[in-house]
Amino acid sequence: MVGFFSKLFGGNSKKDSGAAQVEKLIKQSVDGIIERSKFNLSFKLTHTEENDEPVVIVNFEGKDEELLKEREGQLIDSFQLFLKRVVQHHLPDDKTNIVVDCNGYREESSQALVDLAEKLKSIALEKGKSVYFRALSPKDRKIVHQYLANDQRVKSRSIGEGLFKKIKIYPTKNSNNNAHDDSQEEATE
Repeated sequence: MVGFFSKLFGGNSKKDSGAAQVEKLIKQSVDGIIERSKFNLSFKLTHTEENDEPVVIVNFEGKDEELLKEREGQLIDSFQLFLKRVVQHHLPDDKTNIVVDCNGYREESSQALVDLAEKLKSIALEKGKSVYFRALSPKDRKIVHQYLANDQRVKSRSIGEGLFKKIKIYPTKNSNNNAHDDSQEEATE
């Protein structure tokens, strides 16, 4: 009967209590890390949904921001991995995704990767040869591959062993033909 009355009168659903538990767990964990490490940081939690899955975004700011951003954001990635593992350990059935950022660092980093991919793509098309992107982590490779997939003139492939791999960017076989066909069409019009 309790379930019936809670639906009728708007009692807390399991989803709401799960989100509150995740938020509380993340807040306690981050507070503990900041206190023990003596970082001069504050953070803000925000909630969103992506593909019908809950997402909690932890955004840091403060005097020690640069420490988080050093070495290509490895400390930000470490915070994110740690918080995901804490939530998985305490709430194994929870499907909340956790994203850690520091004043838009992730967006800046993604844009820098896209800019470099665009530059290398142009070189590959101009010279008609393969070019190589430095060794990247899986999440960074995903950004580059997704960006390059939007252009049918080039293809990309991860090369190497282990976690960090290079990306080979190469023109498709018909990319030179397409450029030639386009110039012929313009001349006939």
